[in-house]
Amino acid sequence: MTILEIKDLSYTYSDQTAALEKISFSVKERKKIAILGANGSGKSTLLQHLNGLILPQAGIVSIKDTIICKKNLSFIRKTVGIVFDNPEDQLFSTTVYEDIAFGPRNLGYTEEKVQECVERAISLVNIQDLSHRPPYNLSLGQKKKVAIAGVVAMEPEIMVFDEPFSGLDPYSLEQFIYLLDNLYDAGHTLLITTHDVDIAYGWADECILLKEGKVLAQGPMDLLEDQLLMKKARLKVPSLCQIFHDTNMQPKTIGEAREALNKLLNPPS
Repeated sequence: MTILEIKDLSYTYSDQTAALEKISFSVKERKKIAILGANGSGKSTLLQHLNGLILPQAGIVSIKDTIICKKNLSFIRKTVGIVFDNPEDQLFSTTVYEDIAFGPRNLGYTEEKVQECVERAISLVNIQDLSHRPPYNLSLGQKKKVAIAGVVAMEPEIMVFDEPFSGLDPYSLEQFIYLLDNLYDAGHTLLITTHDVDIAYGWADECILLKEGKVLAQGPMDLLEDQLLMKKARLKVPSLCQIFHDTNMQPKTIGEAREALNKLLNPPS
């Protein structure tokens, strides 16, 4: 079932710079989607259209067959949760618990329902030890988790993340990908923006390539193996694909890829 559809979406900044030009694509529910593009390709502007932070100047954005417009914003923002690249933009209460409770309270939930949503979010994101701490003295990775929990507590069906991997060390990155997979397993449709093709290639089901505010391509992740297409997008081919290309290897399955890498790293003596 299609859960998100965009038709001919265009947006121009106040200085007349075109940010998005006739963007069209659709997303089916329970998918992991990577929106990829170089800096300035329109990724963040596109993302802000998905829950009505920016309203379309031209074209249509619809969520579950509901067109995004002022009168539908309450439904849209309950259905689509957005996590910004800088968690500081979403944290402002005195404790982690109060930050996470802010969204459900503003949806008009009873205090019993608020507590239920907060406890579920804290458990899903695995930050039980942080609930009574002030957000301002947490690490970047911890702040990102709290920001995510605040969105999860509002029970959106779709969660969108703007550059979620930026600034994370390798350990925090691994934990974050594990968290994304937990959110997917819990039933959420996930969209991320990133220019990190290596992470996207290993995580997403489908990709959307943007260039200068236009959709260059949409489809399965093997699109990222096309060197000419990636050059047009001003992105690099995933490192794993580049290794196979440079060594004339063409594995068809994960097992074949593992075997090929093992032979490459451990050549016979």
